[in-house]
Amino acid sequence: MGCGRVGASLARSLERGGHDVAVVDQNRDSFRRLGADFAGRRVAGVGFDRDTLIEAGIEDAYAFAAVSSGDNSNILAARVARETFGVEHVVARIYDPDRAEIYQRLGIPTVATVRWTADQVIRRLLPQGHAPELTDASGALVVAEVAVNRAWVGRRLTHLEAQTGTRVAYVTRLGEGIIPSPDTVYQDGDLLHLVIPRPRVGEVERLLDREPSEES
Repeated sequence: MGCGRVGASLARSLERGGHDVAVVDQNRDSFRRLGADFAGRRVAGVGFDRDTLIEAGIEDAYAFAAVSSGDNSNILAARVARETFGVEHVVARIYDPDRAEIYQRLGIPTVATVRWTADQVIRRLLPQGHAPELTDASGALVVAEVAVNRAWVGRRLTHLEAQTGTRVAYVTRLGEGIIPSPDTVYQDGDLLHLVIPRPRVGEVERLLDREPSEES
């Protein structure tokens, strides 16, 4: 939702990655930013209106990004996508970073404009679309933000480390970075930054996209 410069860039990036994309905006003229070669759907309407979202294909959507110019519209649209249509991977663009904590508590990952990049949004939308944040000098290890199945909520991060063979470098919780202790548990909305051997990144993503095994 939203076909400004960020929304159009995000839509084109996702389409180049092989994804089917639909873009919603109230202003039809905004779709010109997509370019003539954009093959996705263009839907004119209010981004939190149910009929508009259904026309855009929300019932079959894997992910939803609300990136219009209005905080209230973005969070409302994100909540409709999550709570009404059951879209699991949702992210909202927020201009006021002081409000981000409130929305995180609602279970809606947010990206404040002051730290906006399309890569950050894609990492939150696509569990198999991580982007390394840091690579060691040898290239053998990466620190990557990896999406986690919500069934992990309430589980200790030490269990996650044992099951995946990784280390949790740090956790972003309600917009703040924390260093986990042995008793730290995964909370809904947490963003996990893992140290992973580069050849195992895909394997770790698949493991964390599934429900956890029982702790021993």
